[in-house]
Amino acid sequence: MLYRKFGKTDEMISNLGFGCMRLPLLPGGDPAQIDEELAIKLVRYAIDHGVNYIDTAYPYHGAGMGNGGQSEPFVGKALRDGYRQKVKIATKLPSWLIKTREDMDKYLNEQLARLETDFIDFYLVHNINSNVWPGLKELDVAGFLDQAIQDGRIKYAGFSFHDKLDLFKEAVDYYDWSFCQIQYNYLDEDFQAGKEGLQYAAQKGLGVVIMEPLRGGKLAGELPEAAQNAFNQADVKRTPAEWALRWVWNHPEVSVVLSGMNTMEQVMENLKSANEGEANSLTAEEAAIIDQVKGIYKERIKVNCTACGYCMPCPAGINIPTCFTMYNNHHVFGKEDGYHRWLNPQQRASNCVECGECEGHCPQSIPIRQELKNVKAVFEANI
Repeated sequence: MLYRKFGKTDEMISNLGFGCMRLPLLPGGDPAQIDEELAIKLVRYAIDHGVNYIDTAYPYHGAGMGNGGQSEPFVGKALRDGYRQKVKIATKLPSWLIKTREDMDKYLNEQLARLETDFIDFYLVHNINSNVWPGLKELDVAGFLDQAIQDGRIKYAGFSFHDKLDLFKEAVDYYDWSFCQIQYNYLDEDFQAGKEGLQYAAQKGLGVVIMEPLRGGKLAGELPEAAQNAFNQADVKRTPAEWALRWVWNHPEVSVVLSGMNTMEQVMENLKSANEGEANSLTAEEAAIIDQVKGIYKERIKVNCTACGYCMPCPAGINIPTCFTMYNNHHVFGKEDGYHRWLNPQQRASNCVECGECEGHCPQSIPIRQELKNVKAVFEANI
């Protein structure tokens, strides 16, 4: 396993982190029903092979953004039997639920209990954006973080981000953060914080954690034929996931790349890639091939959705991420991809009542109501 210095801290972190937002599920697909036996095997296998950064958050694997999910309690179980001492835990303050200064302590203390730990190594203010940021500042989130570090409940403070570059820079400059977490992949080089934000944070001494390196899995698996043909030109043969991860690791400003692995095959493949993920290790020819693939994708993708699930549950019962996945697949791969087979009538786009609740939670700022109309026009026009 390769390790990188984590910003201005003295910590050395594995360049691959285990993201616990997309763990394997029990039959039925309920996100709150984690297949714990399999998931524990995956997490411990990764740790046994050098991964020392485990990322979770308060709502992951839950019924919605307002409730505590099952990911944190799962991580607590997975890190029993001596595994807690081998890793750094990262979790996040649910910023959208904070109404008072006391709420910050309440959620942190609850998370410590859920994770079965006395302290959290890397604690992030979750999803800083223009909606929550003014209120957090007014409630003195800086004072909360100072106190939590002083009393030993957290070791390092950071934030995750889904908004525009100007706000990202403001957030970086607001507090003496140790690290931040941003979305970054070869399709999102100029999206949200983007490359400029990555470099800005690194210049300020922050460790930088990368989420969505595979863009919710869209850069792995089956690619458009033209994209696969471009990768086939390379002298070194890699899977699509390997290409995407190597592109991110190629940036020296990156500290750790999170991957939401839910099969042993994915864990083993990503560990292999991580062992080769040195900064500045791609050749000019390989970088040019990735640029070619980037152009092929951007011509086809219609909705900038990463299937993070923050928009769920929909009050009308629509499965928004799956609607957008199938809509994008229709345009990228030129096929219907099972819209009517995999979505029951209530889960389809035509049920949108345009309440807009989903758009308030979407970290990608997608105009979901309009895009659902577009999905309906493609798949349900004749119904």
